[in-house]
Amino acid sequence: MRRFGLGAVLALFLAVFGLAPSASAADPAPAELTFATDSATTTPGGTVNLSMTLTNNNTYDIWFVYQTIEPTWLTTQRPDLKYGFSGCTLATANGATPCSGTGPADLGGNYGTTVPPGQSRTVTLKLDISADSGCNGNIGFYSYFYAEFSDSTNISGGPVHTPVTRVLCA
Repeated sequence: MRRFGLGAVLALFLAVFGLAPSASAADPAPAELTFATDSATTTPGGTVNLSMTLTNNNTYDIWFVYQTIEPTWLTTQRPDLKYGFSGCTLATANGATPCSGTGPADLGGNYGTTVPPGQSRTVTLKLDISADSGCNGNIGFYSYFYAEFSDSTNISGGPVHTPVTRVLCA
C-alpha cells in the first residue's frame, strides 16, 4: 500500500505541474489551406505550377469557399519581376478540369462543388514569368480564405504563404 501511495503522489505532482504525458493531440482546424510548387526556381520565360489544397477536417460538408491570393510585400518591392497567372485546373477523380477566377480574389469557386468531410480539393494555378522579367528575385504570395459548412458554421484562415519561387538569371 505504501508503494501505491508514493506512486499516486508522484503521478499527481507530474499532472499538476504539466509534466505528465498528454492524453490527446490537438484537434486540426475544421478546414486548412496548404500550398506547394513544382519547382523552387525558374528563369525569365519559365512557368511554375502553384498547387493549393483545401482540406475539410470537419464532420460537415464545406458548401462555400472564398479565397484571395496576393503577392507578398517583398515581391511587390521588385517591380522588375514580371509574372501572371495564365491557367487554372481542378484535380478530380476523372483527371483535371479547367477552372476560372485566377485573379487576386474569389479563387474559392475553383474548388468545385461540396467538399465532403475528410476530403481535399486541389487547384493548380499556372504562374508564368515574363521573358523580360528581372531575375535574382523571389516571387511569393499569401492567401486568406473563408469557408462555410453545411451546419451553418464557418472558419476564416490565413495568411497562408506559398513557397517562394526564385527567378534565376538564365
